[in-house]
Amino acid sequence: MSDKIVCRPLTPARWADAEAVFQSCGDARGCWCAFWRMPRPQFRAGIGARNRAFFRRLVESGAPTGVIAYRGGAPVGFCGVAPRADLSRLARSRVLAPVDALPVWSVNCFIVPPPHRRSGLMRPLIEGAAAYAKKRGAPAVEAYPFDPKRKMMSGEVFTGLLPAFLDQGFREVARRSPIRPIVRRISR
Repeated sequence: MSDKIVCRPLTPARWADAEAVFQSCGDARGCWCAFWRMPRPQFRAGIGARNRAFFRRLVESGAPTGVIAYRGGAPVGFCGVAPRADLSRLARSRVLAPVDALPVWSVNCFIVPPPHRRSGLMRPLIEGAAAYAKKRGAPAVEAYPFDPKRKMMSGEVFTGLLPAFLDQGFREVARRSPIRPIVRRISR
């Protein structure tokens, strides 16, 4: 099996691959990338099947949702990326409030099944998400990683880690919390 990682946009034809990734992760099985797109009460009421149905409808509509990483042809991870305007929870966050009026796309989550964690997927997923956003016309890609001050559990790093984004050419543009910078990369 090849170690090469290839990222592809999540499309209706790749739904089964997304299901395989999401179903293998505890939190992802409940979230289905609805966390950033819904008010908290609606999200919580939908944990599980309703959030899954919401996400499937979103994918089937052709709306941008993210990219799937493949290693040796098998789906091994997912990175959510979409226009920031599609992620309503970001608009309500004081810490992650917009930096300016640029219509950025946002990398909002990483889902990597336990057998594939710590195997070098974050950087290719970041690169795949940025390439996808650029191809869809994003002037810049933004992210909200953790700047770890201690060892973090896998469930705590669902928005990524700062060093991985810096390695991929992102630069810090704001920090309203000691551990949650906003980083950005202009599409190149």
